[in-house]
Amino acid sequence: MVSKPGRGLHGQAVEELGLRIIRGDYPPGSVVDPAKFETELGVSKTVVREALRVLAAKGLLESRQKRGTTIRPRADWNLLDSDLLRWQGSSAPTDGFFGDLAEVRAIVEPAGARLAATRRTPSDLDALRHALDAMAAAGTDADAMVEADLAFHRALLDAAHNELLSRMEVVIEAGLRVRDRIVHGARHFADSIPVHRKLLDAVEAGDPDAAVAAVASLLAQASDDLEAAQARESRKDRKKRAADVATDTPPKETP
Repeated sequence: MVSKPGRGLHGQAVEELGLRIIRGDYPPGSVVDPAKFETELGVSKTVVREALRVLAAKGLLESRQKRGTTIRPRADWNLLDSDLLRWQGSSAPTDGFFGDLAEVRAIVEPAGARLAATRRTPSDLDALRHALDAMAAAGTDADAMVEADLAFHRALLDAAHNELLSRMEVVIEAGLRVRDRIVHGARHFADSIPVHRKLLDAVEAGDPDAAVAAVASLLAQASDDLEAAQARESRKDRKKRAADVATDTPPKETP
C-alpha cells in the first residue's frame, strides 16, 4: 500500500479501499474478502476491520453472516459524503460527474449569492476580498489558484448565513477541486478574476440581482474553461496514441 503523508495505516486503508470501490474494481453486489485485503495492503486484520466499518458507515458495503462482506448498490452510497465526493473526482471523473456538479452549482450558488448580497457582514467581505487577492497573487501557480478559488466560493456561501446552505460547500468544493485541477493545470484558461471581482462588487453593494447575474457569468465561464481544457487533453491523448502506433509499427520488408 502506498503511504500517504498525514494518514495512519487505518486512514490509508480506508482511502485505498474506498477508491477501489468508487473506481468499480468491486462492482455492486460482489463479495469481497477481508483476508485478501490484509495481504494486498500489508496491514493487520484489525486495520482492515476498522476500515471496512468506516466504509460501511458511508453506505459502500455491508457485512452479513453467511453472505460475507458485499458491495452495496450505488443507490445506497452516501454520495454527499466528503470522502466519496473526493474519491469520485480522483478516479477519472466522468462527464456525468461534471454535469452533476454544474447543475448543483447552478441551483446553489445563485441562491447563495442573492442571500449574501443582503446578509453579508464586514468580516464576510474581508474573507471574499482576501480570497480574491490570493487568486490575483497566485499567477501561474495552479495549486495556489485552486485553493484561492475554493476559499472564495466557501466565503460566498458562508456570507449567506444559512447553516444548511453553507454545508453545500462540501459538494461544491469537492467537485471544484477536480474541475480546477484540470482547468488551471492546463495553464491555458480565461482570466477568472474579473468575473469574481464583479460578484464581490455586487455582494458588497447589496445588489442581489447583480450578484445572481455575476454568478451566471462565472458559471458560464467555468463551463467554457472546462470544455476547452478537456478538448486539449483529448487532442494530446490522440497525438500520443498516434505516436505510440508509429513507434510500434514494424519496418516494411525490402522486396
